[in-house]
Amino acid sequence: MLEFVELPDCFYPRDAITIITPCAPTPKHSLYLSNLDDQKFLRFSIKYLYLFKKSVSIEALKCSLSRVLVDYYPLAGRLRKNNNNDDDDHKLEVDCNGEGAVLAEAFMDSTIEDLIEASKVPNKSWRKLMYKVEAQSFLDIPPLVLQVTNLRCGGMILCTAINHCLCDGIGTSQFLHAWAQLTKNPNTKLTIIPFHGRHVLKSRDPPQVRFPLPGYTKTKPTQQVELLKLMQSQPLVATSFTFGSHQVLQLKKQCIPSLKCTTFEVMAAHTWRSWIGSLNLNSDLTVKLLFSINIRKSMNLPQGYYGNGFVLGCAQSKVKDLVCNNNNNNNNNNHLHHGVKLVQQAKATTWDNNGEYIRSMIDFLEDKNVRTDLSASMVISQWSKLGLEDLDFGEGKPLHMGPLTSDVYCLFLPVVGDADAVRVLVSVPESMVESFRHHMMVKESWESHREKNNEDVNTNGYHVEEKLFV
Repeated sequence: MLEFVELPDCFYPRDAITIITPCAPTPKHSLYLSNLDDQKFLRFSIKYLYLFKKSVSIEALKCSLSRVLVDYYPLAGRLRKNNNNDDDDHKLEVDCNGEGAVLAEAFMDSTIEDLIEASKVPNKSWRKLMYKVEAQSFLDIPPLVLQVTNLRCGGMILCTAINHCLCDGIGTSQFLHAWAQLTKNPNTKLTIIPFHGRHVLKSRDPPQVRFPLPGYTKTKPTQQVELLKLMQSQPLVATSFTFGSHQVLQLKKQCIPSLKCTTFEVMAAHTWRSWIGSLNLNSDLTVKLLFSINIRKSMNLPQGYYGNGFVLGCAQSKVKDLVCNNNNNNNNNNHLHHGVKLVQQAKATTWDNNGEYIRSMIDFLEDKNVRTDLSASMVISQWSKLGLEDLDFGEGKPLHMGPLTSDVYCLFLPVVGDADAVRVLVSVPESMVESFRHHMMVKESWESHREKNNEDVNTNGYHVEEKLFV
């Protein structure tokens, strides 16, 4: 059982907050953001948490950050509206002015051993590991904010907040690895040169929307509003489940021989149906699964493109077709098969049609009344195949990598030391925690497998971290 760990306060020495500017002159201009960058549901910072066994010289980190910001100069700029319109539908752009990133230095009276296990499920006190920039609005926060916290054991915590309007997960990983590369080898040239232009994903004039796009809506939710009320009426509880490669294989076996699938496809379907099964919804309600799909290859984006190069795939189903309401194992398998097939169809729809589906989505987002349909949807973001856990500033790879905080989105996280494992982190309303845990553990499948192989599931890669309030 994981215990709630209230972190001690961070101590900030004098002059702990530094503005790091590029060490050489950088272009001064406005950077256009594509409609994929400028979506309202991306107007937040991606916050990563890293735990390292050994700290890195703060001066080396500052020097390399100043150097890498020459190449990634938009991250040293500031977001702004591209017109004087004060409504909520303004288009954003980046003022590439070289003002710099924020780097905070701190000390915490704790050890890496104290933090490593409890970090698997975030809680509110962990937010103190990221320096809070006092700002009146989202636009006033610098695109890049960092905090380096040294521990009494010689370990180091690195927290990064990178504006999602400028970078997606692949882009943030690319930037962090570039920073690490220059920290280890200050005189080297970057392995990947960043590509800044976003016009390659500019909408057409006039827009041409030729496909239905179920992940988006221009209307307010109707029948789904009760689900929204449920999600907002209770404290959210972070739940975390680690699936080893053996357990992923057992899920896949439930879909063969008629259907072969990837780890993401089966884990997405299993998590989706577990979430829906925990909500006790009307069986005729249509529910959706939204998940990120990388479009760099399908759209021939230039190497080094670090902007938002993904779109949302959308699988949708009636509750009764997705959720098993009895203990019949065969019926349970059929529902998993159905969910996997829907995920595969959503991916195929996005990638087919010579990019026309993606172009239609970009054009559709030109209408600022369009919103991501979150009314009856689970959103999954894949962090487990981005190389984030391989970050090395010269003193070794992290002992832990994950989000700083937990929110309503579901994250598929890497498991340090096991490339084939997946950690699922999602926050759910307090009343559905136990039901969600029951569905995620797929008890019948594990028990059947254990009886055949005389194995103890709890020691074979499947682990459920206890709930902690966030």
